[in-house]
Amino acid sequence: MDRWMTRIPADLLDTPLYHLAIPGSHNAITYALDKHRKSPVDVTQPDMLQKADKYASGLIRPVIGPYMTPQGGAICMNQLNSGIRYCDLRIAHRPKDTSTSLYFYHGFYSKATVEMILREIRTWLDAHPKEVVILSFSHFLDLDDKRHMRLVTTIENIFSSKLCPKMDIPTLRKLWQSGHQVIVSYDNKAMVRHHHFLWDHIPYRWANKITAQDLIHTLENAKQSGRPRGFFVTGINLTVDLPYITKNLTESLKGLVKSTNPTLLSWVHEQTPSSHPHSLNIVAGDFVSEGRFAQIVVSLNSKLLG
Repeated sequence: MDRWMTRIPADLLDTPLYHLAIPGSHNAITYALDKHRKSPVDVTQPDMLQKADKYASGLIRPVIGPYMTPQGGAICMNQLNSGIRYCDLRIAHRPKDTSTSLYFYHGFYSKATVEMILREIRTWLDAHPKEVVILSFSHFLDLDDKRHMRLVTTIENIFSSKLCPKMDIPTLRKLWQSGHQVIVSYDNKAMVRHHHFLWDHIPYRWANKITAQDLIHTLENAKQSGRPRGFFVTGINLTVDLPYITKNLTESLKGLVKSTNPTLLSWVHEQTPSSHPHSLNIVAGDFVSEGRFAQIVVSLNSKLLG
């Protein structure tokens, strides 16, 4: 699975990447969070946990910790090697940090800096010259224009000629011929306008449901409105809230994923990638380096043959 694109059938080399089934990682860099450095869960709800901490004397954060780590495997050794080719990267500047470093976050800030992780990915790509990764930078927390510029410059310096410029129909054959291996989706329109290697933000279909049945129902309804022309993500990641967590104090997100994966992956197995309005493209989940998540998603591409 670490070279599934390298070994893809020749008949699919000219298929647009946004018509292939591509396995992805939701909140990819949450396997090594610093439990001593609190952060918002999401930039859209920056005060939710801070308020909870305040009114519960700081007891909430330790309780929700097991639900804040959607991934259990390192980005290269586990996720990319298992077949993951889309990474959901949420970027933050830590408050009171006087350095220029940026971090990942989800309830807590990451131990590793953004630059460290991107250099790991670059090293992995050098060893896998025909594999292509899609890096989605979004949910920016406390990034002003200068920090955005610093981040974009870091991306450019690290990946250099591997960065794929914006194009209408990206295919594996085109990218192999040009030596491009990295597609960068960036959720800032001003930065995208001024940099040829930054692609528009890739939409993410987030069901925001706790049960597998409700999530599938929501995703099926979303399919009825058709698919975007380019890349898009179907997220099979479940979403828990504080009431759910307080009722399940001895459980964890990993346990929830393990119990619901058979139902969710069975639904994924029934889907088809293509240009059809009801098709899918990138499928993102939690704890993706465990089990057969990536294999099941990649196997959907066989439906495009013949």
